[in-house]
Amino acid sequence: MLGLLHSRRAVVLFFALATSLSLLALAPVARIWAKQGPPVAQAGDDATLLDGFRHVEVASVSDALEQLTGKKMYMTHRMRPVFTARFAGYALTVALKKEPNHDPDALKGMLQAIDNGNANSVYVMVLEDGNDIAGMGGLMGTAMAARNFSGAVIDGGVRDTAYLQKIGFPVYALGIVPSTSIGHYRFAGANIAVICDGVPVNPGDIITADSDGVVVVPKPVAGKVLKLAQEMDFAEHSMYAYIEKLKSIEEAVAKFGRL
Repeated sequence: MLGLLHSRRAVVLFFALATSLSLLALAPVARIWAKQGPPVAQAGDDATLLDGFRHVEVASVSDALEQLTGKKMYMTHRMRPVFTARFAGYALTVALKKEPNHDPDALKGMLQAIDNGNANSVYVMVLEDGNDIAGMGGLMGTAMAARNFSGAVIDGGVRDTAYLQKIGFPVYALGIVPSTSIGHYRFAGANIAVICDGVPVNPGDIITADSDGVVVVPKPVAGKVLKLAQEMDFAEHSMYAYIEKLKSIEEAVAKFGRL
């Protein structure tokens, strides 16, 4: 009986010693994990990039672009939303050329571009001399919404605005008009370089929009632009309480370097 007790104690001591050694071996790994933190998505990851632009002020993006590239990549004050909205996505470009016609297929490519579009696309349409022509309306907006487009930017007019607001699909355009492009325009290309309200747009560029307007971010510099825009946002948002407390904008600008 005494021998059995000694045997059991030996087994317990063996397992206790083995567990302690295992914990000691894992300790350095645990310290490394605590120091580095869990894995995070890389800054260049498309989903992370797009999510970042969806949470940063368009004004900060515009300022960051101008600082980094020396270019003004914002659209004019004429490009306004049907309703207040915020979105970011990848440019899917479409161009229409002015051409009176009776061809039922004149705009077929425009519709195909929508049906071939991916989620997170921003439909960027340019109509030649099209300020008073509706480039899109409720039907096209419904198709884009069904395919999870982020929004649309039209260098031209838009119609069916009540329905677009009802379904919550955000559209920016140069004006609201009841006209149609059918019989007046022909499809000129999709996923091509275009000039939208004075700003060059290439397929896949990031389009970001909020109540301040629309900005185009060239894809090759998007990561750097986002990082700087986030820093600008942080500085500016930190300034509000500082200004209220000191009642001085000069001191806040001097401290944070942001205006």
